[in-house]
Amino acid sequence: MALKANINFITSNETFRQLFGNGVSFRVPSFQCDYSWTQDNWSDLWQDIARLRGTTDEDSHYMGYLVFQTKNSKEFVIIDGQQRLTTFTIIILAGLSIFKELANRGIDAQKNDLRREQLQRNYIAYLDPVTLIPQSKLALNRHNDRYFQHYLVPLQEPQRRGLNSSERLLANAFEWFRNILVKEFGQNENSGQKLVEFIESLADRVFFTVIRVNEELNAFKVFETLNARRVRLSATDLLKNHLFSIIETHKTHENEIRTLEEKWENILNYIADIGEDLPEFLRLYWNSKNKLVRKNELFKIIRNNIKDRKDVFNILRDLEHGAEIYSGLKDYYDNDLWNEKEKKNLELLKIFDLPQPFSLLLACHDKFYTHDRDLFSQILDDIVIFSFRYNIICNKQTIDQEIVYNTISQKVSSGIYTRLSNIRSDLDKLYPDDRLFQQDFKIKSFNTLSPRNSKIVKYILANIEKQESGIAARHEKPVTIEHILPMNGADAWQDITEREQKKLVYRIGNMALLEKKLNIAAGNNSFDYKKELYMQSAFRTTRAIAEHHDKWDREDIDSRQAKLAKIACGIWRFRPLSGI
Repeated sequence: MALKANINFITSNETFRQLFGNGVSFRVPSFQCDYSWTQDNWSDLWQDIARLRGTTDEDSHYMGYLVFQTKNSKEFVIIDGQQRLTTFTIIILAGLSIFKELANRGIDAQKNDLRREQLQRNYIAYLDPVTLIPQSKLALNRHNDRYFQHYLVPLQEPQRRGLNSSERLLANAFEWFRNILVKEFGQNENSGQKLVEFIESLADRVFFTVIRVNEELNAFKVFETLNARRVRLSATDLLKNHLFSIIETHKTHENEIRTLEEKWENILNYIADIGEDLPEFLRLYWNSKNKLVRKNELFKIIRNNIKDRKDVFNILRDLEHGAEIYSGLKDYYDNDLWNEKEKKNLELLKIFDLPQPFSLLLACHDKFYTHDRDLFSQILDDIVIFSFRYNIICNKQTIDQEIVYNTISQKVSSGIYTRLSNIRSDLDKLYPDDRLFQQDFKIKSFNTLSPRNSKIVKYILANIEKQESGIAARHEKPVTIEHILPMNGADAWQDITEREQKKLVYRIGNMALLEKKLNIAAGNNSFDYKKELYMQSAFRTTRAIAEHHDKWDREDIDSRQAKLAKIACGIWRFRPLSGI
């Protein structure tokens, strides 16, 4: 496994027995997420375990990556893997409870007591050589550990009243696996031997890829590398652990901790509601106020800047507000934050599918939305126009765009930029001029098999139609895109080779708005046949095709697209500042 050379880590494949042997201990950070596995997860795991005991050739089962942070060889903080390790421990505890019950009932009592004690030492608790007090090998987070240590580890009768939701899941998991084991091995003279053989075999046949890192920054880099390989890891939890570990070192009142946890949950909920992940939002938020940071450096920057209790309270407060606004920018439709014009612009940014503008929008909302709403709306107008020219038509490098957006965002956030002219002065550095815009528009193609591209083409043609006829055409259903030279070859178009057709069919000049019924009738028919249908259209730009063209080939497509480019140049351009 090749990870970045500057990461100090040790990686190995280890069985459950190897992990929990030799007096080591594992700790879930206090503020990491609670135990969350449900019966679906338990059932899936048990099916995997059952296959090991079946008649297949499978003699081991791979359980994925575990990431631990450690500063010595005895104590490990679980960065990723707590759900799996907790559940395996619960399976063994469920087995121990059966040994205890067998012994209490006088069924092979001496041997079952010995079996329970030995398995307890191997996998659940070790004897501290200094204090001679048994120490649990696994400690859970602040919401789960009390219940785990007081009831499950000592095999006490599980408490059922007054539990939080994750404690209830722990109790349910214990009961679920205990019932499974009783059903599987029974409660008779042979049960103890069969059960101990099962547990020992399971400990040897379940294995993990274990990554041990020496500090949290290295853990975060491991997350980035593994996530690039599509391994699902909890980098969000790592960030939370860092922030809350700062608070944990102070005498913080429980109410304050609860307030911070509520803010964290609110942040996660805002971002989850729009189907995005926290690290991407966090990067956009950070870049809206600070020097541009790349995703792989984000955690390092946060760690270096958030150092004390005050910093944590401030960033969580700001992140909660920023997440609410970001969610509103993304989920704009029924949101009272925006007027109709702003909603249309936010819809366009959604269609364009560009993340880069949102750091600038967050900064501008923070500074202008309340005190100068018109300025905020005008900036949103400019971002849409700039995005259309720069990204959609000219397809320029987003890295240059992100740098300029970040420069503007910092100056807006710090109060240096207070006017639209300030922002324009920086955008103009990358703004494609009319010559470049028309040049790229003249040859632009959009494969309309893509839903995104189809929406963009409708948007372009609808705005050109409005410019030409004064009528606002809808750029959604039931209006359709008519490909004048059809997407599928037909006898009526034999004069154009298949190779040429592939080059021309998705050119903007070959597409027009057309009512659905007329589009169906047009089909793959000849241009002469289609012309009669185009004349029936309510769209002036579509009728113009029939009025000004006797044939339809590359020359006609080039000619029409050049005309559309000139019209588009007048539509998508920055408006005069008028002293703003």
